[in-house]
Amino acid sequence: DEGGGLCPQEDEGGPAAAPGGSPPPALTPALALTVFAAALGSLGFGFNIGVINAPQKLLEGEYNATWAQRWGSPPPPQTLSLLWALSVAIFSVGGMGTALAGGAVAERLGRKGALLASNGLAVVGGALMGGAKLGPTYILIILGRFIVGAYSGLVSVLVPLYVGEVAPLRLRGALGTLHQLGIVIGILVAQVLGLRALLGTPRAWPALFGAGLLPAALQLLLLPLCPESPRFLLARGQRGRARRVLLAFPAELGRGPAPKVGLLELCRSRRYRQPLIVTLGLQLAQQLSGINAIFYYSTSIFEGAGLQDPAVGTIGTGVVNVVATVVLVERAGRRVLQLLGLLGMMGCATTLLGGPFWGAVALASALAFVGFFAVGPGPLPWFVGSELFPPGPRAAALGLAGLLNWASNTAVAMAFPAMQGFWGDFGEGLAVAMAFPAMQVPKNLGILGIWGFLGFFGIFFGGFWVILGDFPVIIG
Repeated sequence: DEGGGLCPQEDEGGPAAAPGGSPPPALTPALALTVFAAALGSLGFGFNIGVINAPQKLLEGEYNATWAQRWGSPPPPQTLSLLWALSVAIFSVGGMGTALAGGAVAERLGRKGALLASNGLAVVGGALMGGAKLGPTYILIILGRFIVGAYSGLVSVLVPLYVGEVAPLRLRGALGTLHQLGIVIGILVAQVLGLRALLGTPRAWPALFGAGLLPAALQLLLLPLCPESPRFLLARGQRGRARRVLLAFPAELGRGPAPKVGLLELCRSRRYRQPLIVTLGLQLAQQLSGINAIFYYSTSIFEGAGLQDPAVGTIGTGVVNVVATVVLVERAGRRVLQLLGLLGMMGCATTLLGGPFWGAVALASALAFVGFFAVGPGPLPWFVGSELFPPGPRAAALGLAGLLNWASNTAVAMAFPAMQGFWGDFGEGLAVAMAFPAMQVPKNLGILGIWGFLGFFGIFFGGFWVILGDFPVIIG
C-alpha cells in the first residue's frame, strides 16, 4: 500500500506478554536504570547548550587578551562579536553535521553501542574547553564547542530512539519526555554553576566547561549494565536474545524482523510521507519559535532589558523550563499540548512587539514563553517520531528530523544577535501559525503549514507545521 495515511503496523504485532502469561509491570528496575542511563546523554546535551551563556563577559575578556597577545592589539568590536557568535553557533553546526548520521550509526553499532561511542566526542570536546586557558582561548573554545555539538547531535537522535524502543507503549510518552527533561535540567545545572558565587569567575570558568565531562563519565559507567534495544536485536534476527531482554523489560515485541528502510526510500515513499511531514514539522516549529535564543543569549537579553542581575532571569528561565517539562504528556493529548504551547508562546512573544525589552515585562514574558514551550513544543518533537514510525524506517526518520532541528537551531543562533531588538517577530510567525485553518488529510491527521520569519531581514525564513489531530501510535 503506497497510499496516504500513517504507517501501517505491517511488522509490529501486538504487545508481547510477559513470561507466564501475566502482564508485565509498568516500570521495572531494569527499565528505570536503562532510561536513566540514556537520559544522562540528554543531560550532557543540555549542559552544553546552557554553559556558554553565563560566562559570556569572562570569555569575551579572555578572547580580548588572547587576541592582543597574538596580534599586538585587542580585536575590533565587530571581530569580538563575530568570535562570540561563532562560539555559540558552532555548537549547532557540529550537531547538524552528526544528527543525520545518528540513525546510520545506531543501525551499525546498535542503540546502546552508539550511545557509548558518542561519549568519546564529549570527552574530547570537554577537555579542549576545560583546558582553553592553556592555549589560544577562542580557538580551543570554538573547536571544543564544535565537538560537543557533534556529540549532542548524535545524542538528539540516539536517546529518543533508544528510549522509544525499550519503553512499553503505555509509558512511551512519559518516558520519551525524559529526554527533554534531561536537556532542561542540564541547562539549569549549567546556569547555576555559572553563577559568580560558584564557577562563574575568572579563575574557575575552565572548571565550568570541564564539568560537562561528568554526565558522559557516569553514562560510560552505567550504560554497559543495560541491555540493547530488543527491537534492534529483533531487526538483526536475534529473536531469542530479544525475548531474554523482555524478561526484565515490559516493552512490546513485534512478530518478526522489520525490513530496514534507508533515507532515500523513506523520502520517496508515499507510505511514510505524512508521518515524515509531521515529524519534521514539529522539529521546525520547536526551533523557529526562537526558544534557543533565550537559552543562548539570555544574559545579553536581560542586560538590554535593564535587569540589575541578569543571572536572576537566566536561572528563572531554567527553573520554569524544568518544572513545566514535568507535566506528563500521557495526561493530555499531543494535539492539545502542542496547540496550547504554541498559543501561549505566541501571546508572550507578541507582548514585545513594537518596542524593546524592559525590566519586569521582559522577565515575565521570557519565563512564560519558556513555560509554554516546555508544555508541548519542547518535548513532543523528540518522541513523536518513535510513535509514528515502525522500526524499519524509524532510525532514518529520526536522523533526518535531527538534521532539520539542528539546521534551524543554527540559523536562530546566528541570526538572533542581529535581530535582538525585534524579538516580537517570532511572535508574529507564531500568530500566523494559529490563524491558518486546518487541512483535513487521511486518517484524521491534520497538518498546518505556516511561514515563520525573521523580521530584521524582512524576508520569510522557513515553514513549519502544527499538528491538529491526535497522534496514532505505532506498536514496536
